[in-house]
Amino acid sequence: MNSSASITDTLQKPLSRSLLMLRLGVFVVMLMWTLDKFFNPAHTSKVFSGFYGIDWLSHNISYVIGAVELLLVLAFVAGLWRRWTYGAVLLIHAISTFSSYKMYLPPFNNLLFFAAWPMLAACLALYWLRDWDTLFTLPLKHKD
Repeated sequence: MNSSASITDTLQKPLSRSLLMLRLGVFVVMLMWTLDKFFNPAHTSKVFSGFYGIDWLSHNISYVIGAVELLLVLAFVAGLWRRWTYGAVLLIHAISTFSSYKMYLPPFNNLLFFAAWPMLAACLALYWLRDWDTLFTLPLKHKD
């Protein structure tokens, strides 16, 4: 038996379990952000205004963004189209993390914002390792 095949076989189960946990953890956060767009569109408007300079976001646009985001996070948690869904989640979270740069400057006044960094690392790890994230994904024949 080839030694690299042996290492791959040995690592596949713990790696796929670990990636599943990362995917579920990222999904929970993204789902809550998505649901906030439906249940508290005024908060969404404040976030878009304060962090992205978008002052014209209406409740209806918040619902549309939420609906698109909901489709994305459901496809993400299902492991569908991993290159695109994992990439989109990574991009959305990276924009959110980097647009909050002012919150990191007085660090001890905004400690919760620092939770974005390990989540960004998780999103990046999921993207890089997407081909090995196979546990509890929909069994579609697709190429990423």
